[in-house]
Amino acid sequence: MTRLHIVHTTSFVYERAASASYNEARMRPTTIPGQMVLSSRLTASPMSFSQEYRDYWGTHVVAFEVLRKHSELVVVSESTVDLAPRTDPIASGLAEQVEWQTLSEPGIVDRLAEHLASTPATAPSDDLAALALAVGAGLSPSEAALAVCNAVRDAVEYVPGATGVHTRAAEAWEQRSGVCQDIAHLAIGALRSLGIPARYVSGYLHPLGHEAVVGETFVGESHAWVEFWCGEWYAYDPTNRCPVGDHHVVVARGREYYDVTPLRGVFAGGGRSQQSVQVALTLEA
Repeated sequence: MTRLHIVHTTSFVYERAASASYNEARMRPTTIPGQMVLSSRLTASPMSFSQEYRDYWGTHVVAFEVLRKHSELVVVSESTVDLAPRTDPIASGLAEQVEWQTLSEPGIVDRLAEHLASTPATAPSDDLAALALAVGAGLSPSEAALAVCNAVRDAVEYVPGATGVHTRAAEAWEQRSGVCQDIAHLAIGALRSLGIPARYVSGYLHPLGHEAVVGETFVGESHAWVEFWCGEWYAYDPTNRCPVGDHHVVVARGREYYDVTPLRGVFAGGGRSQQSVQVALTLEA
């Protein structure tokens, strides 16, 4: 069992005092099989009012308002999560094997339509779709999914700052560089082009994995990976070319980044704002 303590801090400093702001935060991990949230809270300073709900995708959302003048907004999500060891079902041979014709059955296509449809953020270019088709030729759906994810990663260099949150997959593919968000979008677009349902997952990853030292804090950032459906949902981290394990923490799932944006909102007045983000991960057990 792995226990991680996560503190995700986002700060905004306004050019001039803002008179009000309205925000949605998707920054709290969720309890799912293999992941148990022991404690979780989100605070914003200042804050006038808040409410919590689950959105369409099942993500825990904290909506809050600030209805007085403020020159700075600081949002902190603090959580402790237990993560169970995970066996890679595909590598172990425990994965449910489905054939390509199963993925094209009307009932499957209808049920998973939202994870098969292309979106502006994930739409693949013609040459990426062609690469996916070539890489997946002769393989089962689950084998093809892994091969496509790794082919995308092989073609795209991880370059922090090369892209932004609004960069589309086609743009990242054209420059062959990006970060985990771009690699996840590219993999999702390529998988959907083959008829394999795929979804975007946002969360956290302790990058030191099993080499992390108990009690030491690593300052990092949020992370993104994919899940694809081949009889059931399988999680894979294309950026790190590995199955999702007991150092990955799931926060939200959706079609693309815009469904799971950690923090978004609008403010009145204030002029321009400067944003800073810090994620501190501590292995507790």
